[in-house]
Amino acid sequence: MPAPRAVVIGGGIGGLTAAAALHHQGWTVTVLERAAALEPAGAGIALAANALRALDTFGAGDAVRALSGWQADGGLRLPSGRWLSRTSNEAAARRFGGPVVVAHRADLVAVLASRLPEGAVRTGSPAVLADPGGPGRPARVTTPGGELEADLVVAADGIHSATRALLFPGHPGPVYAGFTVWRVVVPRPAEPFPAHETWGRGMIWGTIPLHDGRVYAYAQANAPAGGRSPDGELNELRRRYGGWHHPVPAILAAADPAAVLRNDVHHATTPLPAHHRGRVVLLGDAAHPMTPNLGQGGCQAIEDGAVLGLLLAGAGDLGRALPAYTAQRLPRTTEVVRRSARIGRLVSLSAPPAVALRTAALGAANLFGPRVVLRSHDGIADWHPPVHPYASQTKARTREAL
Repeated sequence: MPAPRAVVIGGGIGGLTAAAALHHQGWTVTVLERAAALEPAGAGIALAANALRALDTFGAGDAVRALSGWQADGGLRLPSGRWLSRTSNEAAARRFGGPVVVAHRADLVAVLASRLPEGAVRTGSPAVLADPGGPGRPARVTTPGGELEADLVVAADGIHSATRALLFPGHPGPVYAGFTVWRVVVPRPAEPFPAHETWGRGMIWGTIPLHDGRVYAYAQANAPAGGRSPDGELNELRRRYGGWHHPVPAILAAADPAAVLRNDVHHATTPLPAHHRGRVVLLGDAAHPMTPNLGQGGCQAIEDGAVLGLLLAGAGDLGRALPAYTAQRLPRTTEVVRRSARIGRLVSLSAPPAVALRTAALGAANLFGPRVVLRSHDGIADWHPPVHPYASQTKARTREAL
C-alpha cells in the first residue's frame, strides 16, 4: 500500500514543521514554496518550551536547542536604562520545563529542511488550491508544473493566505494592529550587555544575543498602516531610538541599512470557524495571525505542525483527525491571539499618565521576583504535545477513510 501523500503550500517555519512531522509519520510530502529559495527573513525567533517539545515529537528539538544564544539574565527596561523587572532563562526553564531558545530564522529553517528527503521541497513553485477534496475525492493543487493530487493539503501560506480566503470567503481576515515592527541582525557590540526588552511611550526595543556572535534586535512603534521612511528605515530607527540606553545606539551604528526589515503587524480579531475544510488544514499565520508580543507566532505554528503529525500517524483517519485538529488548535490559538493582543495594547500606551501607571505596576511586580514576570506565559509555554488513545492504532489502518 503506497504511503499517503500530503502537499504543503508554503515553505516557512510552520509549513516545514508540518512537512517534517508528517514525513516522520510515514507520509510522502511535497512542499511548494513560491520564493526561489528557502531564504527566510534575516531575523531572529524566540522558541519557548512549548515549541521545543513540539519539535521533539519528530526528533528536531535537540538540534534547535543547540542554536540557543541567550543563557544569562535579562529583563524589562526603560529607555533611560532603568530596570523594571529582571528574569533569566534559568527561571523560565524551571517554570516551564525548558529554556527559551533564540535563534536565527535561517538556522531554524535549515534544521527543519534537513528532516525532509531530497526533492521534497520545490522552490519557485507558487501553488493555488483548486479543490479542497472530500470523502472519496482527493484534494487538488495547481502549480506552474501541473496539477497535484493529495490525500491532504496543508495551507501554510502566511498571513494573507489565499487558501484561507478560498475556504472561508465570508471571514473578515486579519486586521491592522496599529503598530509596525523593525528587525535587524548585527555583529555583537564590544561592550557586553544583558538581553532586554525596553518599553517607551508607544514604542519598544529588544536586543538578544544569538549563538553565533551576532545580535538580534527588534523594535515596535505605533504608526499608520503602510508607512515607510523617506530616507530609509535605519534612519527612522536612529531618530526614534538613537537616544536610548546601551546597546541600542551601538546596534544602530553597526546596522546595514539594507538589512533592516519593516513590517506592519496584522492579527486575527475574529477566529476562523474551523482550521480545516475538506482535506485541507490551515496552520500558522494562515489560521491564526497574532501580534509578536508574546513571542508565540512561530511557536504556535510549530505546535500546529507537530499536532497534525501526531493525529495523522501512519495513514491516519482524516475523518477523525482533521476535526480533532480543529478541536485542539482552534481554542488554544484563539486564546494565545487574544492574550498577545492584550500585551500589544499595553505596550502601545503613549499617554504620559497611562505610561506612568504601567511603569509603576511593572516595577511593583518585580518585587515578587521573576515568577510574576513569567506568569504571562502560564498556560502557553507549559504546553505538552497531546497523546490520543487512538493515535497508535492508526498505524495499522489502511487508507479506507482517504
